[in-house]
Order: sequence, then C-alpha cells, then structure tokens
Amino acid sequence: MQDEQQHFKRELGLLDGTMLVVGSMIGSGIFIVSADIARQVGSTAWLLIIWLLSGLITIIAAVSYGELSAMFPKAGGQYVYLKEAYNKLIAFLYGWSFFGVIQTGTIAAVGVAFSKFAAYLVPAVSDENVLYEIGSFKLNAAQLVSIFTIILLTFINSRGVKNGKVLQTVLTIIKIASLVGLIVFGLMAAKGQIWDANWTDTWTTRSWNAESGSWLPISGMSLITGISAAMVGSLFSSDAWNGVTFIAGEIKNPQRNVGLSLFLGTFIVTIIYVLANVMYVAVVPLEEIAFAKSDRVAVVAANNIFGNIGTLIIAVMIMISTFACNNGLIMAGARVYYTMAKDGLFFKKAAHLNEFSVPAWALWSQCVWASFLCLTGKYGDLLDFVVIIVLIFYILTIYGIFILRRKQPDAERPYKAFGYPFLPLFYIVVASAISISLLITKFSTCGWGVLIMLAGIPVYYLTQRK
Repeated sequence: MQDEQQHFKRELGLLDGTMLVVGSMIGSGIFIVSADIARQVGSTAWLLIIWLLSGLITIIAAVSYGELSAMFPKAGGQYVYLKEAYNKLIAFLYGWSFFGVIQTGTIAAVGVAFSKFAAYLVPAVSDENVLYEIGSFKLNAAQLVSIFTIILLTFINSRGVKNGKVLQTVLTIIKIASLVGLIVFGLMAAKGQIWDANWTDTWTTRSWNAESGSWLPISGMSLITGISAAMVGSLFSSDAWNGVTFIAGEIKNPQRNVGLSLFLGTFIVTIIYVLANVMYVAVVPLEEIAFAKSDRVAVVAANNIFGNIGTLIIAVMIMISTFACNNGLIMAGARVYYTMAKDGLFFKKAAHLNEFSVPAWALWSQCVWASFLCLTGKYGDLLDFVVIIVLIFYILTIYGIFILRRKQPDAERPYKAFGYPFLPLFYIVVASAISISLLITKFSTCGWGVLIMLAGIPVYYLTQRK
C-alpha cells in the first residue's frame, strides 16, 4: 500500500467520518418511499415498525463492520474485507457489482429522485414530459435532468477532492437542518384528528391492488411478502453507510474512528428517520401518504405544515439533500475502483490519478454507466435493482467475520463485533429472508441485478488469463 500512502493523507477525524455516514445515508428515500410502504402494508403501526426494523438491522450491520474496519484500515473498505475473508473472485464480484449495480444504480436512483422534486418547481422537467419514444422505450425530461446532475457532480469531483469535500460539508449541514426543522415544525403543527384517524385499526394490514383499484386485506405469507417488498425502500434509504470504509486510508486512527463513525452515523439517521415518519402520520392522513403525487410525501407534509410557500422551500431543500447525497456517492465510489485496479482486478486506467490527484478515469466511467441506468427505469425499479445485490454482499461480508475468526484467530482485533455471534447471525437470517422474498416476488427487476453480478464470473477468469 505504499502508493496509497503517497496520495492519501489521514486528515479526517471522528466527526468527519460520522458526518460522511449521515450525509451519504440521508438522500432521497426518507422523503419518498413512505408512500410505497404505506401502499404495501396499509397500516400506520407497520409503517413505523418497518422503518425501525430497517434501522436496527442497519445498525447491527454497521457495528459488525466495525471489527473488519479495525482489522483492515485501508482504502477500499468492503472490497478489502471480502478479499481477506474469501478470495479474489468474491472480491471482484463485489467490485463488479458495485460498479455495475450497487453504486451506479444508487447514484441513478438518487438522480431520479432529484428530478422528482425539480419537477415540483418546474413541471416541464417532469417524467410525464416524454421527449422521445420508440417502442417501449421513452425518454423523458426527468431522465435528462438526472443525467445532467450526475455529469456536473462528476466534473466537480474530477477537479480535485477539495471541491467535493467543501460542497459535501455545506450541503450536508443544510440537509440535516432542513430535515430536523421539518420534523420539529411538523410535530408542533400536529393535528389530533389526523393522528387519531391514522391509529384507527392499528394492526389491520392491507395492500393496495393497482389492477382492481382497491385495498385487499393481507395476512400470513402475504403479509410477510408485503413487509419484504415494503422494506426495499427503507433499506435503500438506510444504505450507503459503509461509504466511510472506502476512505479508511484518509481517516485518523481508523482502527477506532471508522467503526465508531459507522455506529454513530447509523444510529443518528435511524432516529431521524423514525421521527420523520412519526411526523408524517401526525400531519398527513395515511391515505394521502400512500397516494402522494409522485410519492412526494415530504412535500405533502410540508404543504400541510407551512402552506404553499413552505412547500416550495422544502422542495428546494430536498433537492439540495439529494444533490449532496449523490456528491458523496460519486466521490466515494471511485476509491473502490482505484483500489481494485491496484490489485489488477479492474481497468488499469482506474488506478491512475489526474493532475488534481483524483482517479478521474474511474469517476467518468462511473458517470457514464450511472447515466445509462437513469434510462432503464423509474425510481422503484432502480431500488429493486440495487437492494438485492447490496443485501447479498452485506450477508457475505458479515459472514466473513465468522470465517476470519477461524482463519486468523490470532490477528489483532482492536474492536470486536458487538453481540457476536448472535447479532451478526440475526442480521444474516433477516437479510437472507428478505433477499429470498424479493427474488420470488420481484424477479423481473431483482433478477437483472443478480444476472449482472453473475456475469462477473466469466469476466474475472478472462481477465486473470489475460
């Protein structure tokens, strides 16, 4: 890792790491996906439980990663952990999927979400404004807006890490302040009749059937399926917490601060997310949450709290939030491709730094593929596309803790996974159940994600032969 030390300086402390986790996690999901969750389960209690459960298993995963980050405080994060626990093939499949689906798909989804709120301010950039159509493919204005923001942020980050860091810090402060302000003012403006109505028939679960245009009661296996489908959005909204592991080479005292940043960041975001949804059900009837226009639940809530002017302000703030999230994702993603290229598992050009000491080739490659993914589907399709692969590699990485305990029993472990082996096993079981359910119920979208991952196997062997 001598080359890494020539280029990366340990300048980020615990606060920086924690803010990176918080800033990367809070993007678009908390403002949008509660609508889909409400349609899947039709219950206020289950809406909050799903957000809380997603937060808890995310925290469990984060504190489990703490052991790995302390053992391997290097740039590349999860890619490095998989290589150490398994082999180069598994690490390559992660990096391949990270580039093909996980990071680029997340960037695309957040870009699409940005355009959702931009359309509120400028209707002409809505996804309903179809500019070109051929067969089943439709090019709309929202897709072009999404692609433009990705190109712009890639350009900013290609001009040096300082530009990206300054932009990230300023926008993250604004996004946290706006969301906390929305929660506080929302709870102050809560209406008793809306709150009481939303808690009527608390545990009655139902799912919206788009074909019949009516609610259908669900229970048993159909309820489990509904909960799994509903958790796609909340898990996606709680993702990107592991981004701090990608820049471990730039964290001071990484054996301590990376793991602690993971815990503090995921804990803070979980509290904010649960409180935000408590605020939603305090000011918006459940039916309006479920059928908010273009799923913009936060806009509906802001309209009920502040009126039209407040809604305009919140829409701008949400655009800033998604813009900041994508800045962090674009910045962090290139570190993984850089580390892979150093290991000979990615294009050689990705290991090259430009005159601004950033992996520009990796950044622009990521930009091109993420832009293409913006054209493949809507926000919900992109969530399915990403979450299934994210879960698979989280499961493999956390199981890697068990493997490394056997393979390297005497290795230095400055921090050990909290609740081992029970909490890591709990995460593995829950995440596996959700993954299986998604493959069964949403194979048309999740299946493509898995196919892209598996396509990496022949690519790996071809590159190794070469």
